[in-house]
Amino acid sequence: MMELLTVIAILAVLVAIIIPVFSGYLEKSREAVDLANVRSAYSEVAGVAVSVGDTERAVKVVSLKQKEDGWQSADTVTIAGITHTNGQGDTEHWKGDPVAGGECEVSFSLKDGAVFNWRGGKTGHRVDLKEDMHKALTDSGVLNDLAPGVNFEIDSRCTRSDMLPKVQAGIGENSLMKQGTWAYLGSSTDAANRYLFWTSVNTDAVGAGQNIPVIIQTGDGRYYVSETTTAVRTNKAGNYVAIAEHMGLYGYKKYCSSANQYKTLQDAYRAYTKLVTEGDYQQYKDTLPQ
Repeated sequence: MMELLTVIAILAVLVAIIIPVFSGYLEKSREAVDLANVRSAYSEVAGVAVSVGDTERAVKVVSLKQKEDGWQSADTVTIAGITHTNGQGDTEHWKGDPVAGGECEVSFSLKDGAVFNWRGGKTGHRVDLKEDMHKALTDSGVLNDLAPGVNFEIDSRCTRSDMLPKVQAGIGENSLMKQGTWAYLGSSTDAANRYLFWTSVNTDAVGAGQNIPVIIQTGDGRYYVSETTTAVRTNKAGNYVAIAEHMGLYGYKKYCSSANQYKTLQDAYRAYTKLVTEGDYQQYKDTLPQ
């Protein structure tokens, strides 16, 4: 019996030593993946700007895998020639620090170069559930540039869109639209047939042909929770994965069932959260904003 207790005690000590070491290696592996994905995103947006000689800022958002704030693998990190150290603070080309479950918005323009904006996650800002998510569109002036009654689409994953930077400029720092994927779809003039689709899911990451949960806000202030199927789109910069299949002007009504209608964004987000944490989309529960 004494020998058995001794063996158990030794095993307990070994486990206490091994688990933290293993966890540390696992976290460093996640960070390596994050850095590779951010560098890949930089290459993509820089390539777009250089190839078309564009003065607009190309943008791509990378969802982070790491589970701890800051860098554990190295105190100083360099991406695309831009070096930043843990706790250094914001610089011209580096905003914020990586946080657990957060994301990095990678942008590039020929005029200003690269900017890495790290945000979200457990220590990020709380989302604003009182916002009007159509305000960024209406304030941008984009609708005035479109022909009357045209069926338009602005998708956050379409980094080459001329309209996207104008809308992004009006998105609040605590907006849901700072995370996940979103798209404006529908009529340029009829608010009742104009829609904002938002999901916490990175559609480029999950790929095309996948069912995902969405919150929908119409231009006249109705809210729904529904699901869409992701689909490939092609633009000048290449393919990206859109939040929904392309439809005619009135085709988006099919996503708006009265059974899943809500009075406010808060109510819709509460239902969306339940769908992702308890319902059919639990594989996406880690994508929820904090």
